[in-house]
Amino acid sequence: MGIEIRGMAPLFQVFDMPRSVRFYRDVLGFSVERTSPARGKDDFDWTLLRRDGIEIMLNTAYEVDRRPEAYRYLQSRGVAARPPVVAPYGMKQLYLQDPDGYEICLQWPTA
Repeated sequence: MGIEIRGMAPLFQVFDMPRSVRFYRDVLGFSVERTSPARGKDDFDWTLLRRDGIEIMLNTAYEVDRRPEAYRYLQSRGVAARPPVVAPYGMKQLYLQDPDGYEICLQWPTA
């Protein structure tokens, strides 16, 4: 028999910590238990979340001074993305195609 494991806390690398925290906390009901030093509301590099005995950790995929802008990141990976534009309703949008030709629109609020 192997070692006894009573729990596990997977570590997810995230690109947008405030957005990820809002999803896990406000949508899925996790509570924020611990964080690294915060720069603002929900803006930190690491957090431990808990709900009903389940723990997960979130960590930013890049350090603050090294986070790539999405368009440059995709271009560096050989993706023929169109430069981002702001839609009339206030969302910044970046269009690209997946390998099967499906058009994908990545968008986020401008404010």
